[in-house]
Amino acid sequence: MKLEEEIKQKKFKSEWKKATINIIYTGNWLTDIIVAHLKPYKITEQHFNILRILRGKHPNVSFPSEIKEVLINKKGDLTRLLDKLVKMELVHRDVNAENRRMVNISITQKGLDLLSELDDAFNTEEIIKEKLSEKETEQLNVLLDKLRG
Repeated sequence: MKLEEEIKQKKFKSEWKKATINIIYTGNWLTDIIVAHLKPYKITEQHFNILRILRGKHPNVSFPSEIKEVLINKKGDLTRLLDKLVKMELVHRDVNAENRRMVNISITQKGLDLLSELDDAFNTEEIIKEKLSEKETEQLNVLLDKLRG
């Protein structure tokens, strides 16, 4: 559906203004779909992102600063996000033996199992595959990279 129809706006000040609104609107639309799929598992999209970061590092540990650096959504308190994941036994946190001021963060088997279940239940790339060809998706990626670059 066209942006104009979605937000009931017939005219935009410029194509650049429309593009800005369209990117924000589409990002929120995609986030809403992901959040709805994660809700039954009692985790947020930030928790999901942290778990995927840790799975990528597994079996090695990560540090909070490394996680924060690559988080997609950097809003929110990382300590609180990690606290919930520790409480849910999805990640393990302990003091670094070499530097006691550092904290090691690693994903647990329970966390790996949850991600595996989520991978089976919900494939995020299917949202885009249903609407765009591979060539269109490649072009979209180039344009988005250019916009941020």
